[in-house]
Amino acid sequence: QVQLVESGGGSVQAGGSLRLSCAASRYTTKNSYMGWFRQAPGKLREGVATIDSADNTVYAVSVKSRFTISKDNAENTLYLQMNSLNAEDTAMYYCAASSRRRFGSDLGASSFNYWGQGTQVTVSS
Repeated sequence: QVQLVESGGGSVQAGGSLRLSCAASRYTTKNSYMGWFRQAPGKLREGVATIDSADNTVYAVSVKSRFTISKDNAENTLYLQMNSLNAEDTAMYYCAASSRRRFGSDLGASSFNYWGQGTQVTVSS
């Protein structure tokens, strides 16, 4: 079955950077619809960024201009480059993938049927 394995989380001071990776197996990132979501303690899961089958991207307002989502199809990996991190970015981050192509994306979770186990990001101020 499809496996998504996140890595790259950790603890960082405010203003720092991290790059999350999501390695996919038995799934092809090329032309795929994928995204990053996060959930902080006591809060609902929220969409952070998505990338559609034409590599168009959508970002949450809170991360726009600080985070960049991208795919490396040769490595079959999804990335999330996170810069200028602040305490509000502290959360468990999840990679998600859809079994269907999609052109034009949003930050909703309903289109995704594959999920990773998550990687923790902690930002200290």
